[in-house]
Formats: sequence, structure tokens, C-alpha cells
Amino acid sequence: MTANKPDTGESWEDPDDAPEWTEDMFRRAAVYHGDKLIRPADGTLTKPGRPKSADPKQQVTLRLDRIVLEKFRATGAGWQSRINAELRKALGL
Repeated sequence: MTANKPDTGESWEDPDDAPEWTEDMFRRAAVYHGDKLIRPADGTLTKPGRPKSADPKQQVTLRLDRIVLEKFRATGAGWQSRINAELRKALGL
């Protein structure tokens, strides 16, 4: 005799019941030609991606004193932007 397996609680969804794609979804979707990515996705299916910046930031590796880093991180979310603002102020930008 076989044992009963516990119900996982997850319901199965029929792929035929998936919502129809809108024009907006097609515009934001990634485009592939075989395995080659032609255009990356812009956002998700439900919301657009972040707008492109006219002056995008560049990622760098920067060594800071531990205390400086701790103090900026303690100020909460956006601490990296505040470091950038302080550097701009110090440079007179």
C-alpha cells in the first residue's frame, strides 16, 4: 500500500489560462535570436524599469576609513548618494 503525501498547498495553473500579453509587455520584453540576447528586458511585465539617467553614475572601488563608512551607513538608506553629494560639495561642483 502507498502512503498519502501531504498537500503542498500550491495550486497548478494551466498555461492556457495565462493573461494575454499587451503591447507594453512586448515592448519591455527581452529579445533573443536563438541563444543570443539582442535587447535586454526593460523592467518587468507589470511595471516599467527605472528611467535612463542623462548622467549615469559609474561603479568604482573606493577605500574609506571604517568610521567614515559607519557614520554614513548609520544615516540610513541613500548613504551612498550622500557620500557623492559631500564629494561634489568638497570639489565645488
